Amino acid sequence: MPDQTLTRRSAVKLAGAALAAPAIQSLKGANQTVSFGIIGTGSRGSYLLKHLKGIDNGHCTAVCDINPDNLQHGYDTIGTNPTKYKDYRDLLNRKDIDAVIIATPLFVHFPVTRDALLAGKHTFCEKSLVFKPEEVHALRALASQCSNQILQVGLQRRYSVFYQTVKEMVDKGVLGNVTHIQAQWNRNPGWKMKPNPDPAKQKMQNWRLYRDCSGGLAAELASHQVDVADWMFGSVPEYVVGVGGHDYIFDGRDINDNVQVIIKYPKNQKFIGTYISTNSHLAMFNSTRTEFGELIMGTEGSVEITIGDDTHPALAVWFREPAQPHVTTAGGGEKKWQAGATMVAAGSQKGFPIMMYRDEVGPNDSFVDREMKFGRRWLYTKGIATPEEPRNPVDIELESFFNNCRDGQRPKANVDVGLADSTTVILSNLAFDEGRRVYFSEMEKMGRDEKGNDSKPKHA
Repeated sequence: MPDQTLTRRSAVKLAGAALAAPAIQSLKGANQTVSFGIIGTGSRGSYLLKHLKGIDNGHCTAVCDINPDNLQHGYDTIGTNPTKYKDYRDLLNRKDIDAVIIATPLFVHFPVTRDALLAGKHTFCEKSLVFKPEEVHALRALASQCSNQILQVGLQRRYSVFYQTVKEMVDKGVLGNVTHIQAQWNRNPGWKMKPNPDPAKQKMQNWRLYRDCSGGLAAELASHQVDVADWMFGSVPEYVVGVGGHDYIFDGRDINDNVQVIIKYPKNQKFIGTYISTNSHLAMFNSTRTEFGELIMGTEGSVEITIGDDTHPALAVWFREPAQPHVTTAGGGEKKWQAGATMVAAGSQKGFPIMMYRDEVGPNDSFVDREMKFGRRWLYTKGIATPEEPRNPVDIELESFFNNCRDGQRPKANVDVGLADSTTVILSNLAFDEGRRVYFSEMEKMGRDEKGNDSKPKHA
């Protein structure tokens, strides 16, 4: 298990060590393939490896996991005959490895990420980026010292063409003033406890269900959608309120099995999220999908959106806000807005699929290309077909990571994005536990003693 003890003195040492870290190999060559290792080949790591098989700008050189079965499964999945390691530090000692992908349980994200950066590796870490307040401060300091290394967090919605298109709509005012985002990621029942006669092994097999290893529903599910809100609103939150409970599933877990959160942003914008384990119905997309989605609401329109997976395509539907109903005065003169207690039913809203760039008609398109695009657009409006993203955002985020390792460009899901997201997760769990309004600014004092020094983490 990695050493997770961190003090201000050790943080300073880390920063100094970073300056003396091994030199990063130049990856500027246009055809240079990034050699990478993956640390953590459990469910998420193996899922990433399935996608990495189809990405040609990275080559898997090594795989690592403390569980022999997971390790062998990861080895078999990628199919590049990588070297297998049980200790991730042996992998990091390899001079021929340019980058690492970290898909370990959340409570060891920081120590493994820290060691990867200190070893001079470009680093991709799954969300949430860090687990504890003191890790927020330490990783921010370390990342600034390792600024010539790429550090990317696995928030793949940032790499979705659909979500990028909606962000453009928000920024250009197509939806008017965006005031609210509603989101849900409901399951029935979600994660199930896998019993094991060895208590230590049971905890590791089910780490998401234990508070000393996991951030629960806030970290594993809400974090993706909170990042969407940060992105669309263009700011970090002001404060968080919420309710959480361990009310329905009693299988040895100690995390909440349902949480509801409201996050207020500086311009009075609000995110409302619900995450339960007793029902998976989704009242979006005419109920054709279940579990998760976001509703972005503005004064002039709304968008229902959800990301795709290996089975289901991404969806994004735009609804124009209905015009305000008018009434005419008794004399047939000036029209006024309907007021008072009278109920006026506006016409039903028709959703319009959000078009992909491939459906935009260009001046250089051939006759056949134009006709195909017009045909697709007609099918979209009739509900016969839906636009699809050209590629899975998971593929795009991984390919983009390797590209950034070569060109040095800052990732869309960079360290600031990841730390803001982790901060909201940490504060949301605090709001559930303490039943109060928790301000984003409180993080500046959390994880530090009265003198402002970094505190020693309280890990199990």
